[in-house]
Amino acid sequence: MDTTSQGTREQLLATMRQYWGYEGFRPLQLEAMEAVLEDRDSVVVMPTGGGKSLCYQVPALCKSGLAVIASPLISLMKDQVDALTACGIPAACLNSTNTPEERRQIAADIRSGAIQILYLAPERLLSERMLEFLAGVDVSFFAIDESHCISEWGHDFRPEYRMMHMLKETFPGVGVHAYTATATERVREDIAQQLGLSEPEMLVGSFDRPNLNYRIVRRADRFAQIQEVISRHPNESGVVYCIRRADVESIAEQLNEVGVKALPYHAGLSDEKRASNQEAFIQERTDVIVATVAFGMGIDKSNVRYVVHAGMPKSLESYQQESGRAGRDGLEAECVMLYSSGDLVTWKRMLGDLPGNAQDAAMRSLDALDHFCIGTECRHRMLVSYFGQELEAEECEACDVCLGTVDLVEDATVLGQKILSCILRTGERFGADHNAKVLCGSRDKRVLELEHDQLSTYGLLRNDSLRSVRMWIEQLIGQRFLAKVGEYNVLKVTPAGRELLRGEVLPKLTKPDASDRAESPKRARRADDWEGVDRGLFESLRNLRREKAEAAGIPAYIVFGDSSLREMARHRPSTLERFRLIKGVGEKKCQDYGEAFTQHIADYCQQESLTVDAIDTEVVATPRREPPKNQSPALKDAFVLFSKGQTINEIANVIGRAESTVQSYLEQFIREEKLEDPTAWVTGETSRRVEEAIEQCGAGALRPIYEYLNEEVPYEEIRIVAACLQNRSS
Repeated sequence: MDTTSQGTREQLLATMRQYWGYEGFRPLQLEAMEAVLEDRDSVVVMPTGGGKSLCYQVPALCKSGLAVIASPLISLMKDQVDALTACGIPAACLNSTNTPEERRQIAADIRSGAIQILYLAPERLLSERMLEFLAGVDVSFFAIDESHCISEWGHDFRPEYRMMHMLKETFPGVGVHAYTATATERVREDIAQQLGLSEPEMLVGSFDRPNLNYRIVRRADRFAQIQEVISRHPNESGVVYCIRRADVESIAEQLNEVGVKALPYHAGLSDEKRASNQEAFIQERTDVIVATVAFGMGIDKSNVRYVVHAGMPKSLESYQQESGRAGRDGLEAECVMLYSSGDLVTWKRMLGDLPGNAQDAAMRSLDALDHFCIGTECRHRMLVSYFGQELEAEECEACDVCLGTVDLVEDATVLGQKILSCILRTGERFGADHNAKVLCGSRDKRVLELEHDQLSTYGLLRNDSLRSVRMWIEQLIGQRFLAKVGEYNVLKVTPAGRELLRGEVLPKLTKPDASDRAESPKRARRADDWEGVDRGLFESLRNLRREKAEAAGIPAYIVFGDSSLREMARHRPSTLERFRLIKGVGEKKCQDYGEAFTQHIADYCQQESLTVDAIDTEVVATPRREPPKNQSPALKDAFVLFSKGQTINEIANVIGRAESTVQSYLEQFIREEKLEDPTAWVTGETSRRVEEAIEQCGAGALRPIYEYLNEEVPYEEIRIVAACLQNRSS
């Protein structure tokens, strides 16, 4: 229930409009700001790019006193303070880089009330000297960023955060607010408990990032795959994550050799070199940072257009946070992970030294990530499901699975049964590698010594590569048909696997030739991000932005984000009044940059014979078709084409989906339209034979029907006839 008074809401909106140039709230921002204004403790979970920082920055300007923000990294504090200062907001940070004179001046400004927002590292905030100093000033509230670091159940536990409970003990009447982009329910509860919060407001936003296109690609030629992603984003910012420092160095070197401006970032570099490389990335003097995962928390750059994981991260929480560095401006971005099961082994070895509870939590998170990588479900759905939420849409339209770039094996049931049978024949005593060798007919020494070349399942998949069979085994594990047991990851057939052997359930397995490609998605869900934008003007404005940023010594995206530049290139404002209407243009930025940008736009438009001030006339947004709640646009398109009698192959080509995906659409179409005649998609003779088989075998498991038909009729056609037959009998 919204208890915010109209006056408070208007005050918050006016503050956002004046300083940030925003006209509305994102989900949960209003509730989070209200909690701060009313001194109610809170735990706020929002995805990266969801507007967390505004939840405490805006109310800090609406309350009297000093807002104190605990932030873990110096570089992150500096970026935040630069961004606030650029908006005309009095803010400062105290850290080890300050000179004694700077520290004295900041302290004096705090005492006089000239500073409203102060950033500190947790260890500095909790020092006896700082607590004494803050006790002598009017502290309006405390905000703790990256608060998942408090919890040992979180993916980035930091012991120094545990002492944060001192804030409630030392300042009992002051609100404390915890913010994070990633926290399971268990972690959220632990955060509140460790901080000693009093009946906190628990505000959890959607973990889904709909503007991110997720794709998992089986790692093959790693550098070629990375290069392929980067080639789709010329002159745009991107991050490549690696597990090992050596990989960071080699990939950065290779990228520079092929003409891509790239710099490394890892703990083995000197502090000065890391700072220099990060500054070059932020200032857009280099396009790509190749980094170990430690890089992630130190960057607040809004216009990262792609993130590539050259190796698996250590958990789904880490993946959500690291991939979430892309598209923080709300524009479409690409997230590609190059998956190899070898990374799983590497991480298990690296995490093996953690103490008891922390190791157990880390291993569970790692297993969840492995399941995510080898799964054949919607990536967005799997990700939000891990954090206890559901995705309403049937298809996300923004992952490899839903976009059909993951092509499914037509007869996955038989393939899965062959694999499970082999595991049973070898006595459920071996891992994936050994069973794959048996299935492929390998003459491996151990296979021969154990006489597994005499098994009936030996060589059943000799026409498939060992790598493909390993992939299918991993996918069967991900779908819970198989389980890894013990220290050596011995494979066991699960109860669900027994059902698969009986033909009672259907697995999803991907074609190997579709697994190595790092190609772009077939359909961009947010293609209208560029609608009406003059690309030449956008690039010209990017250059102007870079000049202004270098002159001011601040990151380019702090001047204006890419989304603001696209609006400028779409609407082409020529006056300050028009310029103020652009999202992201507050009063201070209008004063500082308005004349230069409007003059630049006017000059460009004159040179290119474009009209200016297209806000109300030339640019009309194409209305986005809103599908029913449970029906994606692709599914709606397919339904229309089915009704016109088009084939599965024809529709797959039109809507950009795999035939296996369109097959599932057809079955849904038959059910919803209650069709009784399948002959638009199968021959009359096939229909008759399948109906006879169903009459003899029953309509339950498909395997007996398939065998009754001498394995001559594909499962897809059996399902079509069965669906029509079901409609007749209902």
